[in-house]
Amino acid sequence: MVTIHTFLSVAAAKNWELHQMDVHNAFLHGDLEEKVYIKLPPGFCSESSDYSLFTLQHASFQLNVLVYVDDLIVSGNNNAAIQNFKAYLSTCFYMKDLGPLKYFLGIEVARNHTGIFLCQRKYTLDIISEVGLLGAKPVGFPLDQNHHLPLAKEKPLSNPECYRRLVGRLIYLSVTRPELSYSVHFLVQFMQKPVHEHWDTALRVVRYLKDWAGCPLTRLSLTGWFILLGNSPISWKTKKQHVVSRSFAEAKYRSMASTTCELKWLKALLLFLGVAHPRPITLHCDSQAALHIVANPVFHERTKYIDVDCHFVRDTVVQQLIAPQHVSTRVQLTDIFTKALGKQQFDFFLRKLGIYNLHAPT
Repeated sequence: MVTIHTFLSVAAAKNWELHQMDVHNAFLHGDLEEKVYIKLPPGFCSESSDYSLFTLQHASFQLNVLVYVDDLIVSGNNNAAIQNFKAYLSTCFYMKDLGPLKYFLGIEVARNHTGIFLCQRKYTLDIISEVGLLGAKPVGFPLDQNHHLPLAKEKPLSNPECYRRLVGRLIYLSVTRPELSYSVHFLVQFMQKPVHEHWDTALRVVRYLKDWAGCPLTRLSLTGWFILLGNSPISWKTKKQHVVSRSFAEAKYRSMASTTCELKWLKALLLFLGVAHPRPITLHCDSQAALHIVANPVFHERTKYIDVDCHFVRDTVVQQLIAPQHVSTRVQLTDIFTKALGKQQFDFFLRKLGIYNLHAPT
């Protein structure tokens, strides 16, 4: 999904046209009794960072194709080239030309002169309807700030599949709702043996959706990142770190390492799309101690427990790929991905993330 976010962000910035195609009955063509070797059409090349993305660079135009199973997004800076490509593809396969991109993988795409907007309104309404909360009172934020849920102190749900299905749907909803990342990550921890309290917490997240139409269980710290291309959010994540950090600075440093990996991957992806990002990339961190670890090339008592592979962050600084910069905790956007916040701070970060209710009355 990060590739899709990045692809659409670049298309908006460069004012590329976006078209959609679908392979008709693609899964009926899957039975083969012999080996079939395929190669890319002449002129096309694939992106090594994501094999679903293909591009054709010509002297006078650029054509890009993003493939997801039997769905295709075709984009470029030359409408004639796009139409010729679609016509040629239709002679090779039974294709549906769906015209300008409007709906892709359950995501609604709206475009105007200000940019491209993604939402999952229909998908959200389906979730609310499925759990019977269409008439419920909405809440202003997904999780209570001082939430604490047990691992298994109650009798498990009689039908845990309902919980797993709901959380699974919320996971996919976070594709366009980054503010749900922390809440969903929290709920995922109880997939094996959910109890009624876990179910009620999941329903609270759904009630939050209706308003829009560190971990105490294991002591593992959370990594959260949020990456913007210009003003467009393209990548975000909440995930648990694989080891217990001995200090706040160590946890922040590990988070910087994970974010740097994502930035290196995104830089390669953007270069493939013809976007040469100016170096270095600003990386905000609210821990002065973690920034000191990055700047100090000498191992000492406080850092000897940090994995050696994490120290490649220093290498990327030397290579001028990233430029770590301190930011006040009060305005550190990634807090919304690593902790439950009060309503005032949650709403403040929500506005900063660039998330808007497209269907709110004006």
